[in-house]
Amino acid sequence: MDISVTFPEELLIATRNTPETFSRLVMIYTLGHLYEQGKISSGLGASILGCNRWEFYRQLSEHGFSIIDLDIEELDVEAMTSREIATWIKNL
Repeated sequence: MDISVTFPEELLIATRNTPETFSRLVMIYTLGHLYEQGKISSGLGASILGCNRWEFYRQLSEHGFSIIDLDIEELDVEAMTSREIATWIKNL
């Protein structure tokens, strides 16, 4: 099943996009929003966009979506690990 959404031509003119480019941007923004909300997986998003997961992540990142979703404890662990690695490299 496909779902069609109609946008006024003024949006194409205002954004200076072709219908194909605009359609792809709408899809990226829709998938990005759903991914950030945890409603779809990166695998599903990539499949819909017709690319691999790394390309999906790159596309989302380029359009301002967060691809890493860590809670505060996980962020603390990442920061501590990064500091430890930096100290280790410095002392080489």
